[in-house]
Amino acid sequence: MFRCLIFNAWYFRRPPWDSGITPPELFEFINSHPAGSAIDLGCGSGTNVLTLAKAGWRVTGVDFAARAIRIAKRKIADAGVKANLLVGDVTRLSWIRESFDLALDIGCFHGLSASGMRDYLFQLNRILVPGGFWLMYGFFRPGSRPTPPGLVEADIDLISSQLTLVSRRDGFDRRQRPSAWLLFRKPEPKDLH
Repeated sequence: MFRCLIFNAWYFRRPPWDSGITPPELFEFINSHPAGSAIDLGCGSGTNVLTLAKAGWRVTGVDFAARAIRIAKRKIADAGVKANLLVGDVTRLSWIRESFDLALDIGCFHGLSASGMRDYLFQLNRILVPGGFWLMYGFFRPGSRPTPPGLVEADIDLISSQLTLVSRRDGFDRRQRPSAWLLFRKPEPKDLH
């Protein structure tokens, strides 16, 4: 609850993670895959929801910061496109009945606790169609810090036990922390044999 209040407060200004710029990695994905249904997990003020909607995707955005969702709804309305924007916890998406071809996560997963990551992956596996993609960006924890935010290689191993790693592009974020763009794919039933 306290964490949610802090994130809501950030949206009275511009949070450092909310650049308002769609990353080239998302444009790359959009340009190489047909439009379908997408969900932006931790969508913030809706920058990437808007980009996906303008590219013809049916988009749902979820964020637990109600203020971020209000800003996103205003952006979507001003642009004259449609998107479904919801306040919710990405680790508890049982109320979402739709399935998605793409799940986008830019900096949400890496902020979860170990149990939150497991719950998130359970929900992700449930809402992704077979053959669906998860495009995720996260930074890695500096040093041996035991708690989030930040990924560790064991997190990538956990994900890879459920989804197939298609590509990984390592780099550094604005604060010079190691980071990566990861594209995973949910196996189709024929892939499991």
